[in-house]
Formats: sequence, C-alpha cells, structure tokens
Amino acid sequence: MQRLGAETLIPKHGGYRKLKSFQVAQLVYDVTVRFCERYIDPRSRTCDQMVQAARSGVQNIAEGSQASGTSKKSELKLTNVARSSLEELRLDYEDFLRQRGLPQWPPDHPALMRFKAKRCATVEEVRVWAEEEHGRSRTGTDEQGQGGTGTSSLTVRDRPCPSVGSSTLVANAALSLLSLCCHLLDRQLAAQAQAFETEGGFTERLYRIRQQKRRRG
Repeated sequence: MQRLGAETLIPKHGGYRKLKSFQVAQLVYDVTVRFCERYIDPRSRTCDQMVQAARSGVQNIAEGSQASGTSKKSELKLTNVARSSLEELRLDYEDFLRQRGLPQWPPDHPALMRFKAKRCATVEEVRVWAEEEHGRSRTGTDEQGQGGTGTSSLTVRDRPCPSVGSSTLVANAALSLLSLCCHLLDRQLAAQAQAFETEGGFTERLYRIRQQKRRRG
C-alpha cells in the first residue's frame, strides 16, 4: 500500500480538457475551420496551413499533457510545438487583414472589449457576437438603443463601431483568442520548465523511488 505523500513513479497526468489553454485552443480551431470555409480559397495552401496549425495547437497540448506522466521533457517539447503552431496561425490572420487592407484592432477596441466580456466558449457564441456587432454597425446604436451620435457619455465598451465586414470581425476575434491562448501557454511552459528543473524527469524520479525502497527494505 502506498504511503500518504509518497512519490509515485508515474504521477497523475492528462486532464488536458480542464486546461484553459486547451479550451481556448479548441475554440480557435473551430473558429479557424469556419473562417477558412468562408473566407479562404479551399484550394489554396493557406487554407490547409491555417487549419493544420490550429489543429496542431490543440493536439500537441493534449499530447503533452498525456506524455507528462513519464516524460517532462516530452511535455515541454509538445507544449512548445503547440505554442509555435498558434504563433504561426496568428501571423496568418494578421497577413489576411494586412493584405486586404482591413484593420487589425488594438486590444482595447470597443468591439473586442465586448467580445472578451462575453467569454465565448463555442463557435456559435462567436457567431452570435459577430451578428450583434453587425447590428451595431448597421444601426449606429448601442445596447440601450441610443443613437450613434452624441455618445460621448457612453463607455468605450458601449459605443458602436463603424460598419465592418464579417471577415474583419472574425479575424480580429480569432487574434484576440490567439493572444489569450499564447499567453496561457507561455505561463504553462514556464511552470513546466520550473517543475522539470526542480523535480527532474522520469529517470530521476525512478532513481529516487528505488533509493526510498532500499532504505525502507
């Protein structure tokens, strides 16, 4: 019977579905698939690259989490692959906007502030947000039905944004999600590196457990 607090050879691992980074990366993947279906030529290499980069982000977070039981080194490597794939995807979205002369919004843009406040968890929720923003830009009203003129008393979050196309809305939403996911993965990588430096990997753990058993024997 294992003693309370004793080190185990293969510690608890997996559980990636509960990671915020995985959840956001999965949403990015779903949004990217929908985005490419609507706005990118399906025969182009860019379409395939964007979808594959988004998928790589999701899959490598999951694989790294699962591998952590026996290899902290693999966990670090795979998490870094996920981070790199999502950075590549971020550049693709930025290129899409730049090459078409579309605006890339700053983090405090009113529409993005409203997007962040919604904390979308599904691609359908992102779609609803985009439709709401279209409504704002068409009517020039805020959520209370006030006109688009004389809105100086409104908060930045409540002010309507100028007329904007669906591709601009979704690309900027995807960039906002990617920024969050990359930030989360940077923190995850730092924590994994610290754990590896402190605890070592599977070989070191195996040595410690053998030494403990010898002392008890």
